[in-house]
Amino acid sequence: MKIKLLVIGKTDDKNLQQLIDDYQKRLGFYSKFKMIVIPDIKNAKNLTENQQKEKEGELILKQLDSSDELILLDEKGKGFRSVEFADLLQKKMNSGIKQLVFVVGGPYGFSDEVYKKANAKISLSKMTFSHQMIRLFMVEQLYRAFTILKNEPYHHE
Repeated sequence: MKIKLLVIGKTDDKNLQQLIDDYQKRLGFYSKFKMIVIPDIKNAKNLTENQQKEKEGELILKQLDSSDELILLDEKGKGFRSVEFADLLQKKMNSGIKQLVFVVGGPYGFSDEVYKKANAKISLSKMTFSHQMIRLFMVEQLYRAFTILKNEPYHHE
């Protein structure tokens, strides 16, 4: 199963990007992983929140194949402990899904069309984090999940 992480806008912080790159490299040992950066919307300051969500939504939907399983990272999504998230990944792999796509939305969340297309929503925390930080947290949790599934000594309970 391939895993794709869609994100809006590039990471400005070089230190943060370095950590993201490190976990992406580690993930490569377990799964075909790809992070796709969708460029920020131009002239977003001239758009309403809804208009920005719609434009971002169109760009997100263009990145999807019809067979993709889509999971949104959303504050209203279901929360998981790391072991539970690893179990979810295992179930997805066992189900024969070709590609699992996680999406970090823009600053205002997702358009209605993206919500309609989604198979699930998960939350990494009840707290709010910057969209750039969530990228790191997500690639780290994917890496952690695979180490849990392989019984490797990264995760401690």
